[in-house]
Amino acid sequence: MRSFSLTLFLCIASVAFMAASVDPLVVGRVIGDVVDMFIPSVNMSLYFGSKHVTNGCDIKPSIAISPPKITLTGNMDNLYTLVMTDPDAPSPSEPSMRELIHWIVVNIPGGTNPTRGKEILPYLGPKPPVGIHRFIFVLFQQKGPLAAVEQPTTRAGFNTRYFASQLDLGLPVATVYFNAQKEPKRR
Repeated sequence: MRSFSLTLFLCIASVAFMAASVDPLVVGRVIGDVVDMFIPSVNMSLYFGSKHVTNGCDIKPSIAISPPKITLTGNMDNLYTLVMTDPDAPSPSEPSMRELIHWIVVNIPGGTNPTRGKEILPYLGPKPPVGIHRFIFVLFQQKGPLAAVEQPTTRAGFNTRYFASQLDLGLPVATVYFNAQKEPKRR
């Protein structure tokens, strides 16, 4: 009975942890607008300089000109695909370019970072023209090495779900997003 109680407690604690890590993604409409509900299984840590990116935090576009420093947990035998997208382009009230793709990197070994993978689409920093935009990093675990991934012909109109489906990636294993808006011009 004692081991059953411990197992039940661990299951409930695990579900509570997973729910807590997905909750900001639901509130921020990341789940729904860009990805479907998933259970995070890899930790993805992002930094722009010394600024740690947490779900829903505000990042100034001026500090995000270059790609963030990203570290992944996971086994080096596993490979991952990273996508960065803006579902609010050109305007959150009329996202006619949904999604605007900012970065694609494939074949990233677990426990490392995107510099160890193959960049398919070069990083494009956030430049929101109007309103508050969400910039979403979505990580997928690959079933094996990806050989022939083509660069999208345009950055506008990207669809993360369709992309994942075409590459047989399944649901995400991690997602982190930040908010950004146009900065006032310096005088």
